[in-house]
Amino acid sequence: MNLTPEQMAAAQKANLETLSGLTNQALQSIEKLVELNMHIAKQSLSDSMSNARKAMEVKDIQQLLTHQAETVKPMAEKMMAYSRHLYELAHETQASFTKSAEKEFQASQQKINSLVEGWTKNAPAGSEAAVQAMKQAIASANHVFETSQKAVKHAVEIAQNNMSNATDNAMKAASSMSKPKK
Repeated sequence: MNLTPEQMAAAQKANLETLSGLTNQALQSIEKLVELNMHIAKQSLSDSMSNARKAMEVKDIQQLLTHQAETVKPMAEKMMAYSRHLYELAHETQASFTKSAEKEFQASQQKINSLVEGWTKNAPAGSEAAVQAMKQAIASANHVFETSQKAVKHAVEIAQNNMSNATDNAMKAASSMSKPKK
């Protein structure tokens, strides 16, 4: 069960391609994050200047309170939108990395299965128990991986639901805070 230099070179090439793909995915996510932050910075500057101009026009305390109430809800909405964008970006990146990991795991699983099959064909007589034990160990490892993948996907779904509920609650709270009291 020795690896040939060609097999080693092919494995190194495949690993390099995987690393390159993951690096590109990470850089794309970073690029999206930078674009989002630049957009938010520009929008925040514009909003701050607009709010400052409006605050300069305030003539009494009632107008000031009204102005403050009018700025709270949009600010809260923008903060929640930013949080949602960050969460979506993180989820997208995580899903992309998970997909790559699953693809690599399946490729590795196929290679191991073919190695085991090759090994079993050339195994000496009387080694059936060892072959069966190896196949069982591989099947157990595959089951553990599949179970952990299902658990991670379930956890992500729960996190998405919690994020959605938290966003809804925060928006309701911001909405109630922005209404001027009479």
